[in-house]
Amino acid sequence: MKTRTEQTGLASLVAKSGSRMLLAGLVLMLAACAAPAPTASTGPRTAFDQTDADRRAGVRLELAAGYFSRGQYNTALDEIKQALTAKPDMREAINLRGLVYAAMGEPQLADDNFRRALVLYPQDPDTLHNYGWLMCQQQRWAEASSRFEQALAQPSYRAPARTYLAKGVCEARAGRLAEAEASLVKAFEFDPGNPAVAVNLAEVLYRNQQYERARFYIKRVNAQEDQSTAQTLWLALRIERRLNNNAGVDELGQLLRRRHPQSAELQALNNGRFDE
Repeated sequence: MKTRTEQTGLASLVAKSGSRMLLAGLVLMLAACAAPAPTASTGPRTAFDQTDADRRAGVRLELAAGYFSRGQYNTALDEIKQALTAKPDMREAINLRGLVYAAMGEPQLADDNFRRALVLYPQDPDTLHNYGWLMCQQQRWAEASSRFEQALAQPSYRAPARTYLAKGVCEARAGRLAEAEASLVKAFEFDPGNPAVAVNLAEVLYRNQQYERARFYIKRVNAQEDQSTAQTLWLALRIERRLNNNAGVDELGQLLRRRHPQSAELQALNNGRFDE
């Protein structure tokens, strides 16, 4: 069962760094979905296998995920409570409650839920991913990395790109740029069509002064107008500036003015603030 949290992620939890990194705004696929794909620990279920409690809990979880995606956190918590009343050990509901509390700025409550999920389902990769991301928000870098590695080590895990992306973002925020590059390259290998991966990898390569490689990845994103944003155009412009491509800088500046006239990135361009 897929839920809207697969599309929404936890962008609201990602704080901007001092360098206005794109890591802040384009990490849209980090949060585990509220209903992960079946793993070896749970096994696939059919409509005939489901009990009335399963169905009631599933309906409540789907509603909770929808409220969560719209930022209606208290209502989402009410629905999760109903799901857990029907099925107290439902790992998807426990995970989603952790995500909701994290989005509400309640890290201890989020921590409690992820710990509970791991007691019930040790080594569950979705829980390990979510817990690692929570630790990243708290700048518990080593613990975050350990949780991500544990998730990736599970043979049943079906979303390695998501966790390599989260791991790379976390490493970049910790200033570990070489490790961040390696993680994001792995994420790209698993999911080359994901713009969040390409943008974050381009940003890390830019910070590592690998401008030609950074250009390759950001061009992939900006080639798709529905993926291009003020942030992606701004990163591309700064890369072209480092490569002394004045024509490219002018072209991207014009795009930024035409498409995003009220953006902070255009203000930075107008004021010559290229390195903030």
